[in-house]
Amino acid sequence: MMYWNKTFECMDREHLHELQSQRLVDTVKRVYFNVPYYRDKMQSVGLEPGDIKGVEDIAKLPFTIKQDLRDTYPYGMFAVPLSEVIRIHASSGTTGKPTVVGYTRKDIDTWAELVARVLTGVGAGRNSVVQVAYGYGLFTGGLGLHYGTERMGATVIPISGGNTRRQVMFMQDLGTTVLACTPSYALYIAETMEELGIKKEDLKLQAGIFGAEPWSDNMRKELEQRLGIKAIDIYGLSEVMGPGVACECLEQDGLHVFEDHFIPEVIDPDTGEVLPPGSIGELVITTITKEGLPVVRYRTRDITSLNFEPCACGRTHVRMSKVLGRTDDMLIIRGVNVFPSQIEHVLMNIGGTQPQYQLVVDRVNNLDELEVWVEIDDKLFSDEVRRLEDLENRITREIQNTLGINVTVKLVEPKTIARGDGKAKRVIDKRNI
Repeated sequence: MMYWNKTFECMDREHLHELQSQRLVDTVKRVYFNVPYYRDKMQSVGLEPGDIKGVEDIAKLPFTIKQDLRDTYPYGMFAVPLSEVIRIHASSGTTGKPTVVGYTRKDIDTWAELVARVLTGVGAGRNSVVQVAYGYGLFTGGLGLHYGTERMGATVIPISGGNTRRQVMFMQDLGTTVLACTPSYALYIAETMEELGIKKEDLKLQAGIFGAEPWSDNMRKELEQRLGIKAIDIYGLSEVMGPGVACECLEQDGLHVFEDHFIPEVIDPDTGEVLPPGSIGELVITTITKEGLPVVRYRTRDITSLNFEPCACGRTHVRMSKVLGRTDDMLIIRGVNVFPSQIEHVLMNIGGTQPQYQLVVDRVNNLDELEVWVEIDDKLFSDEVRRLEDLENRITREIQNTLGINVTVKLVEPKTIARGDGKAKRVIDKRNI
């Protein structure tokens, strides 16, 4: 087994708990004395730093939500003077003010350390060539993978997203061994390779590190088959750090959360109650080493579960399941909770379709209606009408059996649904227009 920092990655649970407790106590003091917003929140519930003596006290602390960062825009949540912040990242701000995140030199160093763990954990080494096709700039994806690659001494291709034919050319000419991008963009790269007549055997690809959007195990199989790789799930969000908060190892049996830097919890999204291990709920993360913008009990809105059982890889850190969806991206249609990944799972089990789909939700006569657009293979699109109708009916039945609600399925020809180099736009909700 390959580890970047075996001392921490394989630390026994007792010592890990002691380390987390000390770092949590230090973090609570940091935010209380340096961030007025946190001090006010803690005082409003009658808390002082001395009340937090270890991990077992974490549930006493109030939650942090994205709106808190927007309310204090741009620097109100920073725990250090701006003179100590060497980099700024931010969200897109498409649903309001962007969330601005600041990193000290130590934060950047920590981030690079965690991504080096990720890369080593998927089999990369100093001779690897890592093509980073996440976007660079204010989005954390590109630079996060970039610095981690350099930390471990591998070669990085900072190509960013877009210009897919050029991506494929460099993969072939420069001998890319690890591809880092969103899973939907990786599928688009696979499509482009096929159009160009380039086979997976023509490349040196060994692994793909995919994240920034939910994706199913069936999509994993599709990516592995079409690209000839191990498809690895990575997790992160800018408010907490960026990519590298958690990642799968080669066992592909859950994402290891790097608990020497983050304390994860799973809560009931409606009540805020902490749920026992194995329960599905909303992921909450507390940073315990960040300097610039530490966050306490940050509600990620991501739906997952935590598994504290030992992993076959030897790492002791807790594993989170693949993200099922988000509480705020979740569709409620006629009282039923619907996640896009549920649709994806059905489609990829059936076959004959492309892993490109879109959910269109509308309200007709005061009732919610769900239409699922599904791309089908070229060879099927030119097939006889009867066979297309049979496929459409089968997809409709399977989705309805899975969701328990009526849906309308619309088969569309290849390339109908827009591609992009970032997160796939899976849902069009016309109810909000």
